[in-house]
Amino acid sequence: MKKDYRRRAGFTLVEIMIVVAIIGLLAAIAIPNFVKARTKAQQTACIANLHNFEGAIAQFALENKKQDADAVAISDIAGYMKGGVMPSCPANGTYATTTVSASPTCTVSGHTI
Repeated sequence: MKKDYRRRAGFTLVEIMIVVAIIGLLAAIAIPNFVKARTKAQQTACIANLHNFEGAIAQFALENKKQDADAVAISDIAGYMKGGVMPSCPANGTYATTTVSASPTCTVSGHTI
């Protein structure tokens, strides 16, 4: 008598476990890179915003005949920003200014320009 061996359709448990392990390995490699890329993009946007603030401060100081030691607030330069809109920090920080000659700073990244 001949036994009838029929191959069942589907995957074995070992094959499924191998696929899951490969996907897990790829995720373990990719996720930190995505986090690094997001952090770098936030830093780049923050620095660009600080450059815009510095330009607005320069315009404000020129038009209002301010000296280097004169104080300047964020609210003073709102009208000098593009479209009159103050940019927000991409990392949910705040921007600060002190004097006309001092560079603006970000509380989250600590960047100055």
